[in-house]
Amino acid sequence: MTFLPSDFAESETMTPAFFIGHGSPMNAVEENEFSRAWVEAGRSVPKPKAILCVSAHWETVGSRVTSAERPETIHDFYGFPPVLYEAKYPAPGSPDLARLVGDVLDGNRVRKDADRGLDHGAWSVLSRMFPRADVPVVQLSLDRTKGPEFHYQLGKELKSLRKKGILIVGSGNIVHNLGEMIWGDEAFDWAVEFDAEMKRRILARDHDAVVHYEKFGTSARLAVPTNEHFLPLLYVLALQEPDEKIKFFAEKVTLGSMSMRSLRVG
Repeated sequence: MTFLPSDFAESETMTPAFFIGHGSPMNAVEENEFSRAWVEAGRSVPKPKAILCVSAHWETVGSRVTSAERPETIHDFYGFPPVLYEAKYPAPGSPDLARLVGDVLDGNRVRKDADRGLDHGAWSVLSRMFPRADVPVVQLSLDRTKGPEFHYQLGKELKSLRKKGILIVGSGNIVHNLGEMIWGDEAFDWAVEFDAEMKRRILARDHDAVVHYEKFGTSARLAVPTNEHFLPLLYVLALQEPDEKIKFFAEKVTLGSMSMRSLRVG
């Protein structure tokens, strides 16, 4: 199933947006506090016309958008139980939404990619939020050649999609350091400190401080050793209107160095 451009007619209703701390791919198949929180997040919003996902797990040179009508489920990980590799999320794509995203971001020369499927940053979360897989999904890549300010501004350019019934989901982690990860439900002080600081700045609407997270010194260097998991947060914060509040859920730092903090805009 695909949508015609007319299905994306503008309305006065603003579709909410989410940033999801996705953590381990096992959250797609395990029943735990995080997967249950994602289920509730999906139930809390009207069924969208389509979903645009910005995942930490698709980095490119230049910006790309998926345009396949039937995107495959990508198992982009290793060392996990067979049940995870057997998981499928057969949501349709939407070439029409891909074209619309290209139009909205016209100045950024977005390239359409008809071969790319849905990586686990997208499907592990969406399989919980919309388990029927009946909402078309398109992914927008992260241009690895650009800095945080570029990604925040790109997010601002996507605002108009919220009035067209499109749910924008950023999928990453505020704190993500696999090199320091430990197998236990505990957290390093620096991870808790950085996560809490980001929460304070977000609540204060100090987006500039979040964009320039590296100014927070040692805790930032440890929390964000590479920024691909942090950048999807900036897309979602950029969508916030002046009168909109942020609601947090799954507020936990675990595995030593993994923040599962998630949030809803609108």
